Amino acid sequence: MTEDVVRALGYATLGSRLKRIGEKLQAQTQDLAAEVGGSGLPVPHNPVLAALDRDGPLSIGELAKALGQSQPGVTRMIKQMKADGLVEARPSPGDRRVSTIALTEAGERLVAHLKTTLWPATVVAVADICEGLEGDLLDQLDRLEDALSERPLSTRHTRQPLPDWGNLTRGGPPRT
Repeated sequence: MTEDVVRALGYATLGSRLKRIGEKLQAQTQDLAAEVGGSGLPVPHNPVLAALDRDGPLSIGELAKALGQSQPGVTRMIKQMKADGLVEARPSPGDRRVSTIALTEAGERLVAHLKTTLWPATVVAVADICEGLEGDLLDQLDRLEDALSERPLSTRHTRQPLPDWGNLTRGGPPRT
């Protein structure tokens, strides 16, 4: 059997390891979205929708900062989301030379739907994977990566009814 070099090299390949785990989480969240979200929305668009829902209209620069992403990357996402009718550009009230990105009515309807389906289901599923992680970071990543391989997110959101999105915190769903 071939050794997992990225795992074996530990901190020397931590960036590659985190990227791999992130890609697996993204792919499994996309599967979960197809199952519970009922939309073909690309997973990376969810944080954009959430930021606009939380903060209202934002400039591309503000969105990039809120998401911790590059402006060109956010601009590409916004272009696709405009084409899908989820967001629109509006002149900024403070400076008409600057445009802000806002949710359309269709975007607002989608956000309302995601708040009761995909977003809380994702929190429940990821919190389930992370439950009990403690100790050394590399050991935690081993357990996280193993858990994602052994049982995908789509099998971990089974708690019904899903928790109210407005009550969810950074630490995951309230324990019952």
